[in-house]
Amino acid sequence: MTASSLLEEISDVGRDPKRGGYSRHAFDAGETELRAWFVERAGRLGLGVETDRNGNIWAWWGTPGPDAVVTGSHLDSVPGGGAFDGPLGVASALDAVEILQAKGFRPAKPFAVAVFAEEEGGRFGVPCLGSRLLTGTIDADKARNLRDPDGVTFAEAAAKSGLDPARVGRDSERLGLIGRFLELHVEQGRGLIDLGSPIAVGNTVIAHGRWRFSFEGQGNHAGATLIGDRRDPMIPAAETVLAVRKLARTTADARATVGRLVPVPGGTNVIASTVDLWLDARVPGTDTPELVAEIAKLAEEAAGQEGCRVEVTRESYSDDVIFDDALRRDLGTWLGGPPELPTGAGHDAAILAGFVPSGMLYVRNPTGISHSPEEFSEAEDVDHGARALADALEKLST
Repeated sequence: MTASSLLEEISDVGRDPKRGGYSRHAFDAGETELRAWFVERAGRLGLGVETDRNGNIWAWWGTPGPDAVVTGSHLDSVPGGGAFDGPLGVASALDAVEILQAKGFRPAKPFAVAVFAEEEGGRFGVPCLGSRLLTGTIDADKARNLRDPDGVTFAEAAAKSGLDPARVGRDSERLGLIGRFLELHVEQGRGLIDLGSPIAVGNTVIAHGRWRFSFEGQGNHAGATLIGDRRDPMIPAAETVLAVRKLARTTADARATVGRLVPVPGGTNVIASTVDLWLDARVPGTDTPELVAEIAKLAEEAAGQEGCRVEVTRESYSDDVIFDDALRRDLGTWLGGPPELPTGAGHDAAILAGFVPSGMLYVRNPTGISHSPEEFSEAEDVDHGARALADALEKLST
């Protein structure tokens, strides 16, 4: 099965009739079905499958051991996401194993395909949660107490899926098995269509984080409360959204977004009592926290003018990541000199890069659109990417 045909197999799983695209989140029905699909597909290839204590799946070609070559990605999506972000890397890894097996290759080093849990943070709010737990870059108690929009904690969801919540957290033994990690992903941007190349090697990931702004005012009747008597948290929330765009425009190469805003109680004829909004901020270098501090200052001023309060909570943050130099050079040599690209998108490979030599391959996305139903990659490019991944894995495993 080619990578493109494997993607076609799962094209109906987790479709979102309201948003379009796919909504597949950690341990929900869609993501669970994809996990079962992966286990079945890996079994057909003779891989030994296990799930670690953080919900990440490992499919081993041969006996697990140190200095392992590991590839893979994730199966979850953002709400209403595209078909390629995550599953492309998993399908390509399975295809790469089949390609290598068909030519009689057997890895001289331990080899695994990994599927990381909750990479997008679409359910519990923290991106790359599975790889953060593996590496200990998120506190285990914090992770256990993360809640989804329905109030279900990560610990509760994990227990329902057969994990022991008491055991989540840094897994030094498993982390120590990884010699090098290589992740293939659909390009999130349109660099390759302009460069005329089907694949690229990743070089850097821009620093990024997520912050929650919680505005508190006074809930009241929309018709009976005069404008001058209101403490409406929606007003400073709205001013903050506008400030995000204004300040991002004045910061070099900054990307700042408010994609989620939740008023409580949420009635049409009700002045909200609280409004939560989530800020995604990404600035190269060390300027992301500085930009967020400016936004927070304006949010506090706007809240005060309306007689409201605001609390700002950092939910996640990662510094700039530069992928392993030697691996990057090797990939360029082995794959015929494809271009190198930076990205503003986060990946599990970027989390692992702080602990093991890690790299990225990108597959062309002619639309340049991602995290949307319009995300796309041609079948020819998808399969080209899987063959390139197989070539790289063969070299790494020899």
